[in-house]
Amino acid sequence: MLGHLSFLRWSTERSPASPESAEIEEAPTTLTIGEGAKIDRSVKFFHRTSDIVIGDRATLFRGSEILGPVTIGDGVFINRDAYIRARTTIGDRVNIGPFVRIITDTHEIGLSTRRAGRAGFDELRIGDGSWIGACVTIVGGVTIGQGCIVAAGAVVTDDVPDNTMVGGVPARHIRDLD
Repeated sequence: MLGHLSFLRWSTERSPASPESAEIEEAPTTLTIGEGAKIDRSVKFFHRTSDIVIGDRATLFRGSEILGPVTIGDGVFINRDAYIRARTTIGDRVNIGPFVRIITDTHEIGLSTRRAGRAGFDELRIGDGSWIGACVTIVGGVTIGQGCIVAAGAVVTDDVPDNTMVGGVPARHIRDLD
């Protein structure tokens, strides 16, 4: 069941620095939820080391997991069980279908003894007004333009220009949109 949340700013203080690391000063991080946002109680936010911002009138259905830093715009609709990783920016009025995976995690190629080398997160952006269909996977380093449609089940590995429909594995141009 969705609960109505009015403006909320919640700050999580980090643990105090030990004497050995006193020169390191880190700012507290926040979870900021805009006015009129509706977020199911089962949505999990991981923001102890970075901010998460949810825009006004955003709706997040059950089971989603979000690892900051993430910015979600105004009027965004995220259906159930979305998985959204760090360094993701979602524009205003974006619709995201159920079971969508936004994966920004990556690794350098390691030695043969362990191929998954040093980890990191590649930035990912979804433009205003776009529609991401059910079960889509989008990988880090991708920008999806404004007014795009990504067909259900697609795997997006390359940038998508504004007002374009893509689909398939890997996602390919289907047609231009008006």
